Amino acid sequence: MGPSGPTGPVMSREEADRALARLDAEHEAVETTLLSLQDHAGRRLLEGADLTGTTARRWAEAERVMTVLWTAYDVYARALHHARELRARRRWPSRDDLAELTALLRGTHTLSVPAPDGPAPDGDAGTADPDEELTLGGLVARMNAGYARALDVVAAADSVWSALPARIDLLAEELQRVRSLAHSVGVRPGEHPSGDELDDITDELTGLRAEVLRDPLAFWTADGGSSAPGVGRPDTTRYDAAARALEDVRREIDAVLTVRQDAEQRLMSLRDILSRADRTLAEARSARGEVLAKIAASEVPAVSGPPTALQEQLVRAADYRRHAQWHRLSPLLESLEQRAEDELERARASLSAVTAPLAVRAELRGRLDAYRARVSRHGLAEDRMLMERYDVARRMLWSAPCDLRAAEDAVLRYQRAAQEILVPRQGGAARADHRGEA
Repeated sequence: MGPSGPTGPVMSREEADRALARLDAEHEAVETTLLSLQDHAGRRLLEGADLTGTTARRWAEAERVMTVLWTAYDVYARALHHARELRARRRWPSRDDLAELTALLRGTHTLSVPAPDGPAPDGDAGTADPDEELTLGGLVARMNAGYARALDVVAAADSVWSALPARIDLLAEELQRVRSLAHSVGVRPGEHPSGDELDDITDELTGLRAEVLRDPLAFWTADGGSSAPGVGRPDTTRYDAAARALEDVRREIDAVLTVRQDAEQRLMSLRDILSRADRTLAEARSARGEVLAKIAASEVPAVSGPPTALQEQLVRAADYRRHAQWHRLSPLLESLEQRAEDELERARASLSAVTAPLAVRAELRGRLDAYRARVSRHGLAEDRMLMERYDVARRMLWSAPCDLRAAEDAVLRYQRAAQEILVPRQGGAARADHRGEA
């Protein structure tokens, strides 16, 4: 059917030539875009895919849009071809020729499109009602809008298929490597939480890949701030969660592998720490007996026995190592190492608490002997009062059991008496020296 509808004033030859040149350029641009859409890798993938969900619905709409695109292109191309032939008849077209050209270039053309199988979505800019009348400019606008809609579906699906399946496959390969390591150290489903986690990650990746292949647009996040087709990014939320879960399991397996490599050394270190704790407690018990025998009127704390629970767990850890149960050995070793260090510190604190009275006695003896030596240097060792107080303090400190409180009082009395005698003598000696210098 030819052009119809009002066309306005008849175009001049120059106006007709300018309109034809513009329409030729638009025809070339539209043809290029339609052919690029036809050759788009995403479109070929969509045509051969078993689609579901959002992608199936939007691809069906896009196919109807592309049908309209090519139908509109054919109408546009035929009208433009007819106009070119008409213009090529004469160098100087007649008024009738110009009137016909005006009708072709400015009039409307019938776009007949079969009705869709189902109801078209509201606001569908890429489909047309049957026998719709459009100008050539209207056909171009309709083709541009339809191209943008179809390209948005094709480009989004292609972006998701280009990004996610390859990444999922790489993660699945890493999953198999981690699973192999896990089996080698006894981390298996039903026996260790990480083994169950590996099964869950496997199921998630398998299901995710299948969903991505059948419904890629369900994993597409459009850029709401842009109206350009195909602008957005693949939604990798589920993939990222699976990758993080696998990384957690991998770290757990690496920790278990580390345990396998240095288990014997760590067990030997644990045995050494617990042995030192036992020896320290034994020394504390021995020292407590000595303190009770040598020190009177002193509260000596009791000393506990060796940590039998830690010894039992150490035997269990050795058994885990013998049977290559690394996943059980790892947490047990970490707990034992901390508790063994705590036990050694407790034994040392117990020894210090028990031997404190002996340390006090030793300090008093040292102080008494230091003042005795000082008195002797000043020629006062034979002073009767000092000798009596020294003998009293010494008998208390070197007798068993020793009354620390009474001994400390005796040492203080001797110390004060010595200071009272030494200070005047030191002052007199200083004055004598001063006179000699004068």
